[in-house]
Amino acid sequence: MVVGEVIAEIGQIGLWLQALGIVIVLAIVFQIISFIYNRRRMKQIHQIRKDMRRIESKIDKLVKRK
Repeated sequence: MVVGEVIAEIGQIGLWLQALGIVIVLAIVFQIISFIYNRRRMKQIHQIRKDMRRIESKIDKLVKRK
């Protein structure tokens, strides 16, 4: 009976480790998705900044002419 209890406890530990592994994998997947999404947003922000600089330079040229 002692052997059966030990095997049952090892099985419980194995289930906890499996659940922990699933949580870790899900956390890693979430971080990857978040990184990709944030990278896309940063590219858009950089494009907007670039466009703003271009527009500002055009406005400055127009103001200098007048």
